[in-house]
Amino acid sequence: MSNRYTDHDQEHYERPRRRTRPRTKDRPTYDDAVPGVVVTVDRGRFTLLIDGRTVMAMKSRPLGRKGVVVGDRVRVVGDVSGVDGSLARIVEVVPRTTTLRRTADDDDPVERVIVSNADQLVVVTALADPEPRPRLIDRALVAAFDAGMAPLLCLTKADLADPEVLLATYRSLGVPWVVTERGGDLGVVRDRLRGRTSVFVGHSGVGKSTLVNALIPTANRDVGIVNAVTGRGRHTSTSAYLLELPDGDGWIIDTPGIRSFGLAHVQPEELISAFPDLEEMTEDCPRGCTHGTDEPECGLDVAVTDGEADPDRVESFRRLLAAREGAADY
Repeated sequence: MSNRYTDHDQEHYERPRRRTRPRTKDRPTYDDAVPGVVVTVDRGRFTLLIDGRTVMAMKSRPLGRKGVVVGDRVRVVGDVSGVDGSLARIVEVVPRTTTLRRTADDDDPVERVIVSNADQLVVVTALADPEPRPRLIDRALVAAFDAGMAPLLCLTKADLADPEVLLATYRSLGVPWVVTERGGDLGVVRDRLRGRTSVFVGHSGVGKSTLVNALIPTANRDVGIVNAVTGRGRHTSTSAYLLELPDGDGWIIDTPGIRSFGLAHVQPEELISAFPDLEEMTEDCPRGCTHGTDEPECGLDVAVTDGEADPDRVESFRRLLAAREGAADY
């Protein structure tokens, strides 16, 4: 064996070591972080409102894949001056009080959080031009109940059709409603929005952006028209946007028009919890009862027969239950 292979020169055969600082488990405390709220999201950039200033920010790396959506309350470090060209970093998302979610369809396991921290879901639907789609309304109501949000049905274009036809379907659910028409008084709508953070949802062309512009003249939300051939509206809003009411006593989140509302994240057997008066009548239901129309020995049927439950309310609940189990695209 050659003399160059001896026990005295092992350093020649040791693997080179990286000359880097050792890792630490300590993480920054961000004691200097300031609170803000997400106004809108655009291609990885977040518009925030901090002490009345509009601040642009990006998500910090430690947040990883954690999503940040409109309505999120966040903590921010960096340049929060709001001057043109400045960029801050979102380092923490405060735990959400509510999350409004939907999926692409009822078989899609991927949930999409639309907005957070809202306490009222305003389902906007036109009475005509385009025609109302009750099944989409039903699905939005299911999502509201699942998220723990108060629902509000807003019927627009009352100058084109009688609202009573549609209202008859939802009165038994106890869902509050308002009716508007172009150029009409919006005092009742403002009363329903006061002191709340309200999300406006509905399919394209129902007048969401028109209503938002009437409530907040400085909003300048794009307004589209309804296609005369398909009867459907054209998407004008491309992203959700948080706006403050003029009196400072409430917020509106305008969302893009939707054509599907998947509810894969909602378990049908849990929907009954949104109807406490009906839930107490299902205590003696057989195990596994979904409380649907075809369920044998369902407590709801017994309650209707005994006169303890309103048949119209039970039917309305079962319609919502069927909406969860039906097709998502309406």
